[in-house]
Parts: sequence; structure tokens; C-alpha cells
Amino acid sequence: MIKLDSLIRPIAQLAWLAISILIFLSLFRTGLMMWQSDRVMNSGDLVHLFVSGFRMDIVLVSQIMLLPIFALIILPKSLLCSMLFRRLVLLWCAAWSYIIVFMELVTPAYMGFFETRPGRIFFEYLDHPQEVSSLVYGAYLPTAIIGLGLPAIIALLILKKLRFDRHRFNFPPSYRFFVLVPMLLMLSLGARSTLGHRPVNPSTFAESKDQLVNELFLNSTYSLLYSIYSLRHEDSGDSGLPEIESAEVIRSFQHISAVPVDHYLNQQSTHHRFGDNSKPSAPKNIVIIVEESLGARFVGSLGGLPLTPNLDAWSSKGLWLTNLYATGIRSARGLEAIVSGFPPSSSRSVLKLGKSQGNFYTMAHTLSDLGYRNHFIYGGEGHFDNMKGFFLSNGFDTTVDINDYENFEFKGTWGVSDEDLFNRAHSIMLEEQDPFFTLIFTSSFHSPYEFPDGKIKLVDEKKNTKHNGVKYADYALGQYLKKASQSKYWKDSIFLIVADHDERPRGRSLVPIESYHIPGLIIADGLTPRHFDKVTSHIDLLPTLLSLANVSGTAPFVGHDFLSISPDQPGRAVMQFGKNHAYMEGDDVIIHQPGRAAEQYQYANKTLTPTTLQQALARKALIWASLPGVLYREGLYTPDNRIRQAP
Repeated sequence: MIKLDSLIRPIAQLAWLAISILIFLSLFRTGLMMWQSDRVMNSGDLVHLFVSGFRMDIVLVSQIMLLPIFALIILPKSLLCSMLFRRLVLLWCAAWSYIIVFMELVTPAYMGFFETRPGRIFFEYLDHPQEVSSLVYGAYLPTAIIGLGLPAIIALLILKKLRFDRHRFNFPPSYRFFVLVPMLLMLSLGARSTLGHRPVNPSTFAESKDQLVNELFLNSTYSLLYSIYSLRHEDSGDSGLPEIESAEVIRSFQHISAVPVDHYLNQQSTHHRFGDNSKPSAPKNIVIIVEESLGARFVGSLGGLPLTPNLDAWSSKGLWLTNLYATGIRSARGLEAIVSGFPPSSSRSVLKLGKSQGNFYTMAHTLSDLGYRNHFIYGGEGHFDNMKGFFLSNGFDTTVDINDYENFEFKGTWGVSDEDLFNRAHSIMLEEQDPFFTLIFTSSFHSPYEFPDGKIKLVDEKKNTKHNGVKYADYALGQYLKKASQSKYWKDSIFLIVADHDERPRGRSLVPIESYHIPGLIIADGLTPRHFDKVTSHIDLLPTLLSLANVSGTAPFVGHDFLSISPDQPGRAVMQFGKNHAYMEGDDVIIHQPGRAAEQYQYANKTLTPTTLQQALARKALIWASLPGVLYREGLYTPDNRIRQAP
């Protein structure tokens, strides 16, 4: 009779580690749930949350254990008993232990900022070690020390605990067939966690209306690995939403857009005629100032904190957009919408995708054809989020980043101060003889909120806080506008001041709409100052600016000139949060999640209230969510419309 210990002994150490990981993840999830107890208690079924979380932990542990068990099955006994193999197994166990502990320890800080588990954004930041290291050192040093040190200690303890002696894997051939093969099958099932056609994924158990709560049942290692795995879909533009034939998406979009159908060049693309070429006029310079992280909650005249006196004062001197919404929560997402008019997708921003690194439409293409000089001016590293590469390959003539500043007053983690940035931009525009388009991207209002001394009266006693950071960013903006208003290019220019996104997402919903509300101000000579209260999106800024500049032509942008929509239209906005897509029309909001039916809400007082689903509105929302994938995948978003012309 086979003794139980003889069955367990070869895999006892692996089993001990697997159980230890499951216990650790369960305990840490419990801690996170206690931290977010108010939101968890309002979400409904706690049992479901625990069970779902444990299933996801089993998925992770099963995936980790698959390789060593598979190796035990297929490798010869001589190799299994070798020191090399035993050390490799030990290293495998220690490495995964370190990764799992590290990822959980950094989760509270990450979740406190993004309200999600570490995922694609976490992974993308790893592409910029210099910026990340400076940020960590400046703002998250204690967290980093604990996050790096404690997992190392635990990994060493595990190394000490695990013992893979030379006889550990000296088992008969029958053991492989009767014990290890069934175990491999069990692990394979555990890794899928279902007998269905598709394995489970983060959306499988998402039941709460609060996206943060949905994230709690995951573990951070699985969340990160799944995000990396999902990168395989990036270049396909896959949204994870119900599939619609590409041609149908384009045809349907043409009928729901604000552009008259007969203005489209054909039924295969979004290229259309825009503007009125019967009204020739002298070219207007276009200056876009993108304020880093300046959400509406920091802007006094939008009902936020009284931290932007300069912007508030200027809001009465131009077209003040009171209901403008960002497309996403990252700078790259905001820049793609502002400069290209491209709607948000589930993949990375087109600034970083391969197929958009050339022959991808931006406003600069339209303006270049009219003799404009196009500049991108930034105070930090231009390679961050591939900004420099994308802009130079898509219509911009010059870029300025940290390497181009010889004289500056202050330099922080994210580059020179906003004052230095504006001074450089101002000097470039003063020297221009041709009409110009200048894109200015600030960075002072970015954690760890560094700025020069003696510029503002501090709001908080500690200097480097977000409140003080906002106030300095507003101060620098005010200084520039005062200087620019006295310059020779002022009367010949249209200015747009807009945020790329809010400082961080927050809210108890699948898409935190209130965190997408941003300021927008258009200033131009002859433009009547007023408030524009209809819902507006990032993607509408490009066509509106071109209209105000009396520019006409053909282009593929999908937004509309919001000043031209009929009075009975409420306005609309499109937003993306992780894999979730929101379509907002007036105060009606449709949210699409992968693998789930659409849901409709009423948005009022910064709150989403569930309401009856309108199928026509849900269909419209789905078309908007599907559109960017089609445009990118099919190569339709190009400046050259000649190849898209109908025969």
C-alpha cells in the first residue's frame, strides 16, 4: 500500500508555498476591504466578493505551479535530481513570492491614486525609469522602501524554508502518471477556473456598480499579468465589446454624428468636408495650453476649490466651457483627443501604438497645408509617453523638451517650471513670421508638486502639496497670459486652455464621470465672452478651433464644432476608464463593460443613478466605443483622404 507521505513528499514544498500564497492574498484582500469598508459595504454581496477573490487567487497560484509540475512530468530523473534543477525550482518559487508580496504592498498607494489594481498604467510607467525613480524618491520613498525591502525579506525566509534535497524528486515513473498528470490537469482547470469556452478574466466576477470594489476581488499580480497579456490585442484595436463589422461601424457612425451625411467623402471612412471655404480670411495662430491634471474640482468658477484665481478671472473674457469632459485619465489620452480628435479606446493611446507612428491625422497636418509652423513645447522629457516621436512623425515641425532649455529658473522631477516653459514658448512665438500652431504642455502640477520658492502664498503649510501645486500652475498661467496679451501675436491668435485630465479618478461608479470634468477656455479677438453649458468632449475641441480660425478642408476627425450644433441637441461626451466605456448625452449615460450588457444611468449632482436602458442610445454608445478600434485597425485615420475617395 502506498503511504500518504510518499505521495505528498515530492510536491510538499510546492504545496506549502501555494497554500501560503493563498492565505497571504486572502489576508491582504481582507485588509484592503477594511480600508475601503464604506464602499465595500454599499456594494452588496460580501460573500461573492470573497469567493470571487479566492477563485482569482487560485487562478494565479495554478498558473505559477503549472510549469514546475509540467517539468516534473517530462524531465528525466537524472535532471530532476540534479542541483541545477533544484536551484531553478527554488529560484522560481522565491521570485514569484517576491513579486506577489511586492505587488500587494504597492497596491494601497496605487489604488489610492488610480482607484484600480496595478495594471496597464503601472506597466507603462516602467518604460520611463528615470521619471518613475524621481517620482518615487520625491513622493513615495517610504512606500518604496517597504515595498522593495519587505518582499526581499520574505523571499529570503522562503528560500530558507524550502528544501529541495537530492532525493526530493526521486520518484518512480508510475508517480508521474497517477499523481502528477492528474495534478497538472487540476492546475490547468484551476488556471481557467471554468469549463467554458473562455477562461475567467477580471470582468467575469464584476458585479458591483463601483469599479474600485470590482478591482478588490482581484490580486495585483494577476491584474498586472492580465494587462501584459492583453497587450497582444493592442494593434488590433480590440475593445472586448460585442463585435460589429467594421463597415457597419463606419456607416452607423456617419448617421449618428453631427456631420451631415452628404459631407462624408464615402461610406468607408470618416473623412469629410468641414468649414466654409467661401469665407477666406487671414490665418489665425492657434495656441493650445494643456494644463497637467487640472480637474474641475480645483477650479473655483466650476464649483471647485478656490485655487485658480487667474483662470477664474480669464474665464469671463472668453468662451468658458462649463461642461467639458476629458476622454481618459492619462496625459497621452488627453493629448491624442486634443491634437488628433481621436476618440478613446481600450488599448493604449495612439501616441504609443505602432500603426500611428506616421501618417496618422493630427491638427498639424491640416494647418501645415495652409503654411503653418507647428510646435510642441514641453518642459520635461519629450520621450515620455512617446510624445516627441508621435508629434514629429505626424505633422509637427519642431519639439522642445528639457534638453532644449539652456537657462531656466527651476527644474524639478518632471522638468522645468511652468514659468520657464511659458517663457520659452513666448520667445518662440514672438520670433515667428508665419502663422503658427503651438501646443504647450505644462508639468508643474504633477506629483511631487515641485515649484520655485516665493511665487505664491501657500495654501497648505507644507510646500509640495497638490493644493499648492495647483495654485502655482495657475500663477504661471496668469503670468503668461498677462505677457501674451501685450504681445504682437495676441490679436492674431486663438487660445485654448484645457486640462488633459483630472488629477486622479475618484468616485463610486463603473466610470467616475465627475473625475472627467475639466476646465476649457477659448480666448480670441472678436469672440464674445460667454459660458457654454452643453456637454462637450475633448474630441470636439479640434473641429471647433478650426472653425473659429475659418479653416476648411477635409479630415477624418470624429468630433464636431460644438458651437454649430442645434439648440435642441444636449451635447455629448465619450470617456474610457480601463476596459469600460461611457457615452454621455446630456445627463444620460450609457456604460459598456466587456462581457456584460450595457447599463444606463442618469447623471446629476455628481452621481450616477441607474435607469431604464434605451436600446437606441445603447447602440449609439456601442458604435462610439467600437469606432476607435476600427479606425486604427483599418488605417482609416490618415491625413491623406485621396486613397479613401469613392471611385
